[in-house]
Amino acid sequence: MKTGIIFDMDGTLWDSASQVAAAWSRITVPKLGKQVTEDDMYRTMGMPMDELAKAIFPDRELSELLPILEESYQEENRYLRSHGAELYPDLIATLQQLAKTYPLYIVSNCQEGYIEAFLDYYKLEAYFEDFICFGANNRPKGDNIALMIERNHLNQGIYVGDIQADYEAAVAGGAFFIHAAYGFGTIEADVPKLHAFRELPELLKRCPFIAKM
Repeated sequence: MKTGIIFDMDGTLWDSASQVAAAWSRITVPKLGKQVTEDDMYRTMGMPMDELAKAIFPDRELSELLPILEESYQEENRYLRSHGAELYPDLIATLQQLAKTYPLYIVSNCQEGYIEAFLDYYKLEAYFEDFICFGANNRPKGDNIALMIERNHLNQGIYVGDIQADYEAAVAGGAFFIHAAYGFGTIEADVPKLHAFRELPELLKRCPFIAKM
């Protein structure tokens, strides 16, 4: 039985709020007179672009915002590729350990280039077999989790994420769910919880859905 571990990005693998806010502000301050803050990022990470735009810039028309946001996303990708962000403790060593047993994947609601910036800066390409993002196909996260499971011929997909929307996407996509409780949100369901990323290999050994393999 082929079981794959699929990861969310923000609040699960790293915290890029400070770096993204700095990159966006390079565009939004001169064009919109708006300094984007870390709090703006924490409130909106994981949202599709249109929802994010309404949340951060509620007094602006979406038609005005979309080209500016697209420019901000590109600046974000450039910034992260050269600066990185804050990895959760022991992340690289834990990924190295996990990759010996499980194929690893990423599904995120980010723009194209964001996952690539993460993988490139930390030289992690060898540990992940595939990734999909909202920006590549404009499909919701649940659809992309299902697509990841299908195109990699997984018998089981386990999605690791930190917010309620991640749990709902995992259910919609036919994956089991593990809550990264050290991340940005809480889950309204009784699911296995991680209090630190390093706990994941041991938690996988104890999960009942893994024990049935």
